[in-house]
Amino acid sequence: MISISADGPATYDSHTKTNQGTEDDDFHFDFTIASSTCTRIFDLAKRAHYFEGDVDSKKRGLASTGSKTLKYVDAQRSTQATYNYSRIPAVQELTDLLQKLSTTLEFGRRLEYDHHYQKLALDEELKRMEAMSKQNGLEELSAVSPILQKIAADASVINPVRVRAQRLIAEGRKESP
Repeated sequence: MISISADGPATYDSHTKTNQGTEDDDFHFDFTIASSTCTRIFDLAKRAHYFEGDVDSKKRGLASTGSKTLKYVDAQRSTQATYNYSRIPAVQELTDLLQKLSTTLEFGRRLEYDHHYQKLALDEELKRMEAMSKQNGLEELSAVSPILQKIAADASVINPVRVRAQRLIAEGRKESP
């Protein structure tokens, strides 16, 4: 779940099962979203009429992409929409943006774990992250820059990993004006 305030503070919470579903792995992360991304998100919510009414396409024969919920709360309204797929362009664009943001934050989660427990796994994880970044599959790289900076500064990590982390930090700086 991603929660974003209009002035930038944001939180990310995820819950997964590990070890063949026997153990819960909860993750909470506080971050600040770039003002340009925040403006874009709230503009999309406005263009989607703050998710009032039914946003699901209800089209038969579509593959299930998972249930998604968008919620908007301010002093004037509190609306929520749950959907599998929407034909509304603003909802599609917002869904894409939030899924990319979630992917970025999950990379941050795994990098934090790998840096602490299995440094040899960092190279492959950062390779995947770089590839996704080049394909525009990530959003708000700056949100995970603290862990990337830790990796880049850690002399116990091999140089190629440190260089990859530095490239991703630089890429995050380009995203955030």
